[in-house]
Amino acid sequence: MAETKREIERKYEATEDTPVPDLTRVSGVSEVVDRGVMELDAVYYDTPDLRLAAGGVTLRRRTGGSDAGWHVKFPVAAGVRDEVRAPIADTLPGELAELLRSRVRHAEVVPVVRLRSARDVRHLLAADGTLLAELSVDTVHAERLPAGAAAAWTEIEVELDDGVDPALLDAVGKRLGKAGIRPSAAPSKLARALAETGAEPPATPAPVEPGTAGAAVLAYVREQAEAIVALDPAVRRDLPDAVHQLRVACRRARGAFKSYRRVLDRDVTDPLGDELKWLAAELGVARDQEVLDARLTARVEELPPDLTLGPVKARLRRRDAALAANARHQALAALDSDRYLTLLDALAALLADPPLRKAARRDADAVLARAVRDDHDRLGGRIHRALALPPGHERDLALHAARKAAKRTRYAADAARPVLGKPAGKLAKRVKAVQSLLGEHQDSVVARAALRDFGIMAHGVGESAFTWGLLYGREEAVAAAAERELPRVWTRASAPGLRAALSR
Repeated sequence: MAETKREIERKYEATEDTPVPDLTRVSGVSEVVDRGVMELDAVYYDTPDLRLAAGGVTLRRRTGGSDAGWHVKFPVAAGVRDEVRAPIADTLPGELAELLRSRVRHAEVVPVVRLRSARDVRHLLAADGTLLAELSVDTVHAERLPAGAAAAWTEIEVELDDGVDPALLDAVGKRLGKAGIRPSAAPSKLARALAETGAEPPATPAPVEPGTAGAAVLAYVREQAEAIVALDPAVRRDLPDAVHQLRVACRRARGAFKSYRRVLDRDVTDPLGDELKWLAAELGVARDQEVLDARLTARVEELPPDLTLGPVKARLRRRDAALAANARHQALAALDSDRYLTLLDALAALLADPPLRKAARRDADAVLARAVRDDHDRLGGRIHRALALPPGHERDLALHAARKAAKRTRYAADAARPVLGKPAGKLAKRVKAVQSLLGEHQDSVVARAALRDFGIMAHGVGESAFTWGLLYGREEAVAAAAERELPRVWTRASAPGLRAALSR
């Protein structure tokens, strides 16, 4: 069974003769205890083109030490990684292979580096004996596989124990710095081994000149494609908000294909957009369920006890548990499908050989500004059509369509921000307010449908439907308030100067 550990550490350059200063002079460190030397032997695996290393991910099988086994490390922030561990085995455990699927896809995983380290360990303890951090002086011998190129170095590694304030690492680093010990330039032992044995991940070639519309759009699409790949294991690990963020990356990429159709050929991007829509929809079952669960639970909690009639909370819990399990199963089934891998391969192929149109070679400013203005005009048309309809089902559908247009406009402005600067950022912020308001309206529409079902169920089994009807009425009021507020919010998002500034 795999387990996860948050690893917060710093690495420093050293030699075999580098003395470690007295760290009891660091505030909070009362004692430094020598734990002896352990021998570690690790083989690192990757695809032949080093896809894992390119994404800052490491996969190793290590023997020796207290945590022998298979380890996958995912970057979280500078100096912070999540290490997922599985017991030692001859082959890569399936639960770890799944976490690497979005990067590896159909490629083979092969040994690329062997690291043998002599680790001299010291424990930094608090006055009560609590472990604060582990400092190790590692003498490393690296061998490139199968080529045989070798490298060797010594480094100091300081790893924080669970729950300890990261400020301790700053204090230890300051003390090491005073002793002339400098931070390592390499983010990991594997990165250093690859660099020093001449096997770094290949650089991504630029398919179009910098400053052009093609360069700007492809940079944005690449960012979304990399987010999809990186968020896949987070969804599998059931990390908070991972499903939502992966779904957003799908929508942003699809929105870029639509908004910047003058830059990228639609004959290629339209089928890709359809597949991104499919993936977002499969993930959407889980995400929509999360949103609805949170909304209904909050609404019930807001009610005074004398207005909560019948087993309202119990029915919510039972429904939520059943639907959440089904939604997660559907999301994981999508990520495990061949269709999903084909989508990832297609995104990689598009970035490697982009289907550029004539406008891709033009200066980015004019091309991107025009695309954002076109999306903004489209959004305005949808809002005006929706508000012209009488309240009811057709208006709800029209407002939902306007919400989708708001997302597309906002994403187009976000993509253009590196080129158009503050005007694009300001427009994106104003349009986000429109999107949020329309999102609140749509969430109310979905909630009312669920509440109606609850009311019918309660009535059918002889329970009081009063609370469900009360909540339904409150959601109607929420929707009506959003509709009244929309003209004011849209007026701010459609100010003439806001749109005109994109062309300056």
